[in-house]
Amino acid sequence: MGKLEKIQGEVDSIIYKSEDGGFCVLMLNCDNELVTVVGDMGDVEEGEELVLTGEFTTHRKFGEQFKVTIFERSLPTTSAAIQRYLASGAISGIGPVLARRLVNLFGDKTLEIIESDPDRLTEIEGITAKKAKKIQKEFKTTFAVRSLLVYLSQFEIPTSYSIRAWKRWGDTAEEIIRSNPYTLCSDGVDVPFVKADEIASKQKIPKDSVNRIKAGITCVLRQNADAGHTCLPLESLKNMTSEFLGVSQELFMQVLDEEIDDENLFYYYKQKRPYVMLREYYRAEEYIARRLEIMRSISYDNKIDFSEVIDLEEETNGIIYEKIQRQAINLALSKGFLVLTGGPGTGKTTTLNAIISLYQQQGLNVMIAAPTGRAAKRISDLTGYDAKTIHRLLEVQFSGDTLSFVHNENNLLDCDALVVDEMSMVDSCLFEALLRAISVTCKLILVGDSDQLPSVGAGNVLKDIIDSGVMSVVTLKEIFRQAQESDIVMNAHKIVNGNHIDLTRRDKDFFFFQRLDFTGIQQLVVELCRDRLPKAYGYSPIENIQVLSPTRKGPSGTMELNRRLQAELNPPAAGKSEVRTPGYIYRKGDKVMQTRNDYEILWKKQTDDEKTESGAGIFNGDIGIIIQVNKILKSVTIDFEGRIAVYTEQMLENLELAYAVTVHKSQGSEFDVVILTVFGGYDKLYYRNLLYTAVTRAKKMLIIVGSQNRVNFMIDNDRRTLRYTALKNMLMENAEGDDSGQQKIDI
Repeated sequence: MGKLEKIQGEVDSIIYKSEDGGFCVLMLNCDNELVTVVGDMGDVEEGEELVLTGEFTTHRKFGEQFKVTIFERSLPTTSAAIQRYLASGAISGIGPVLARRLVNLFGDKTLEIIESDPDRLTEIEGITAKKAKKIQKEFKTTFAVRSLLVYLSQFEIPTSYSIRAWKRWGDTAEEIIRSNPYTLCSDGVDVPFVKADEIASKQKIPKDSVNRIKAGITCVLRQNADAGHTCLPLESLKNMTSEFLGVSQELFMQVLDEEIDDENLFYYYKQKRPYVMLREYYRAEEYIARRLEIMRSISYDNKIDFSEVIDLEEETNGIIYEKIQRQAINLALSKGFLVLTGGPGTGKTTTLNAIISLYQQQGLNVMIAAPTGRAAKRISDLTGYDAKTIHRLLEVQFSGDTLSFVHNENNLLDCDALVVDEMSMVDSCLFEALLRAISVTCKLILVGDSDQLPSVGAGNVLKDIIDSGVMSVVTLKEIFRQAQESDIVMNAHKIVNGNHIDLTRRDKDFFFFQRLDFTGIQQLVVELCRDRLPKAYGYSPIENIQVLSPTRKGPSGTMELNRRLQAELNPPAAGKSEVRTPGYIYRKGDKVMQTRNDYEILWKKQTDDEKTESGAGIFNGDIGIIIQVNKILKSVTIDFEGRIAVYTEQMLENLELAYAVTVHKSQGSEFDVVILTVFGGYDKLYYRNLLYTAVTRAKKMLIIVGSQNRVNFMIDNDRRTLRYTALKNMLMENAEGDDSGQQKIDI
């Protein structure tokens, strides 16, 4: 970074402003000299006075620019500046003509009069008393936004957080934050606790304040929710939070009890051991348990034998179903709920196709959903039936800054039977939303593999339902003859059963290359992607090949592999624009991944009939290709399998290169070729479930690069990802004393 300088002047014109009101390009009049300024400056308007700290840089195409690091703003003070400010549309209801009239009459006192003496505005023809009050209200709202941005900028809070706070609390945002800085940590604003703690410290708020301890408890619970836990043992939470905040455990318990009394947090007891839950997870898992119990207890006549119907389906399709498959189909037809689970090659898709076909023959309206776009496309390709992501099926909407879905208990899906694929990826809150959107009589088929990694979001829904033993579950285990021809399938089953695999075979679709140093691993991965696989098989390193790693960090982690692969597959070139962020450089042609759910990203898609479909939402794990880079605006345009979205500079913080991704991020996706690095790193990242998940991502070819000993260690390490959840116990409690038709078939 160059030398930081400070400049001051009046906004002459706005060249560009991002839709979220963050990133701007403007011309600043500094002592009658126009300076091009770029950076996060909030919703600035022409005529405003700005004091900016940053550095001068030279852009190859656009010349000298001032890049803003910190900005301060004030309302204009001269008559000319006030007129330009008002004429720019900064205050709703005032345009260029009215702005000129106001300034002609009131001069440099115009803004003061608007704020403090709006009745005087009626002196101007066309302004009624009602309109004067409305102008005053609009001004105060606008001023409050600017005041909030100025207030938070002194603590180096990014503009994006300030805008979230404004959306949430409006005119009262600054007052709320000043009285309790820890409100910034609340869901929807999401300022890190340590940042709110800095503000509170500068305001002399004591370390033992109740607000600080409340926020600290929630922070610890949310951090653990990010790791997958919907609840935490009370003792663990007490120890972690007390140490984190530097307060006594007695004070912790006093504040926790207040939060429990106010129903901000909840206790849940498992075997008389107390656990603490955030409100959203308690309500989600409690609702799931109640709804599934209702579905379980609804009286379907499951004594009906559908064997003749299944015989006809076999005859029509020229398929002979195995006994276990017939039982699954029978259960799906006779009961309202079924979990269909099993590993690769065990016939889940064949069984599911029969279920869907027979549902449709019964006249049922069937819908199919999956947690990700790639998973939805995969199940659609396999079954031949249209599938949507769960978010698209439910239709995301916003009420203010609160996320909700169009379809809920008050607006049910027009659906008689719902199939959810890749159920292991569905977290507790998303499954709750899905259940709220279907009637209790809607048949529900959950398809997934509980041996894969659990969902990225909090919860372990599929495994909890299976392990509860109270719902109808069919587990397919027999590997069909055709699948037995694949070493990928056969080795996947060996891995999940804890058996070592033969890494010397190279005659089918499973290959292992021993490399015992990081340099060798990196070099081979690059050669495979750049040269060997494209030349030998015609595979594209962008479209067909996916590199996976157990970890992001380290020489064989995704961050370093992405840098190496980008340098070889998409190097810098004359005329190729790029955008730099703290983590990555992005260029046209780069393969990228969204790293968190963002329901507000707008996208457009050309349909087969040449119409344009619009929507919102790009989700964690979605992979796309950069098709355009605007260096001056620091924006990129990305093609997410047909959905075209424009990312501003602020949005890039939730993006990363995806030539290599972690195994966790690959869930729900399948790739023609998977290259997996297995070498070094923390033992806790190398376990059986993770290896199994990685292997089952490959459709045509799997290549493992690394250490044979490390592969064997992973197979031997059956440390399943521990998740604290309440759902399994809630399901078991609700089922006590109820003998209605649960069946668990495991062959």
